[in-house]
Amino acid sequence: MKALISTLLLAAPLFAQGPENVLVVVNDNSPVSREIAEYYARRRAVPMRNLCRIKTTAEENIPRAAYNAEIAAPIAGYLRKNNLAESILYIVTTAGVPLRIPGGGSAMNTESASVDSELALLYLDMHTGRPHALPGSLPNPFFGKRGAKFTHPQFPIYLVTRLQAYDFNDVKAMIDRSLSAANRGKFAIDLRSSGDDPGDNWLRSAAMLIPKDRVILDESTKVLYNQKDVIGYAAWGSNDKNRRERFLHFQWLPGAVATEFVSTNARTFARPPEKWNLSDWNSPQLWFAGSPQTMTADLIQEGVTAATGHVAEPYLALNPHPEFLLPEYYKGRNLAESYYMSLRGLSWQNIVLGDPLCSLGKP
Repeated sequence: MKALISTLLLAAPLFAQGPENVLVVVNDNSPVSREIAEYYARRRAVPMRNLCRIKTTAEENIPRAAYNAEIAAPIAGYLRKNNLAESILYIVTTAGVPLRIPGGGSAMNTESASVDSELALLYLDMHTGRPHALPGSLPNPFFGKRGAKFTHPQFPIYLVTRLQAYDFNDVKAMIDRSLSAANRGKFAIDLRSSGDDPGDNWLRSAAMLIPKDRVILDESTKVLYNQKDVIGYAAWGSNDKNRRERFLHFQWLPGAVATEFVSTNARTFARPPEKWNLSDWNSPQLWFAGSPQTMTADLIQEGVTAATGHVAEPYLALNPHPEFLLPEYYKGRNLAESYYMSLRGLSWQNIVLGDPLCSLGKP
């Protein structure tokens, strides 16, 4: 019995939180949203009172006013009514909940953002009694806080992840893989060059913060393909000029997480044609959904358990920082905390796909 208890303690996630800390957002106007929410809640034993039902469009885009009235307001009301505002730490959106809020402005002063990144600031908005400032991003108070336990009110945000992929079967598989995650396998880190590029420096730092025997680090101009037993991945995606293949053809382990420095990889969750492939910005006839770039949902389809993406241009500084994401996940933090520790800004273009409670446990 003592040996069993010791084993369980060693496998426990760092600063573990549980299903009682998760709010699942269900769009009752979307059959797939209901199906995903019910499956996830059942598999993760999320209390039924932690399912928040809203009614809004099932389209990927939603105007700001409709977001405020049909998503933010009813979720805030539900949290208050059920005395959940403090105990809920993670919000899970589902396919069928809008993805993006279009907006005016330009570059880093745009009012556009992902729905999920706006919801991350709902805790702050509820406590100040007014919406957060627009346009542009706001600093993420949890960014880079290694060693800190994510709690309220110390960190006045929710960590929002999304259960979405090309179809329900891909989402179901993603949920199932999260429940069998284990701390094994390699972290594949693929630099674009050996120069002094900020993104490449972040990738090098990530590799240095994980034990050498758990890392595959490629600093050449070649692209990593066909790797086995991969539990973590960070690279440039289609922003590596040598990347030619849409799929990496990795063997992904359950619990595997991925991130790429790509501007439009979560531009849509519509499935591209089977023969569609990456191209360049000079060949619009080859684009899919307005872009030639890699698709986050392709990673999920191939076997990744969690991944990041962007609904519009985030700019490099506001991409996930792998030097926080991968080492924290390796050490046993759940994926929601690992990802959000890597995000410099909120009210921005980022999304995180995956079960927030997924964890490898301690190494």
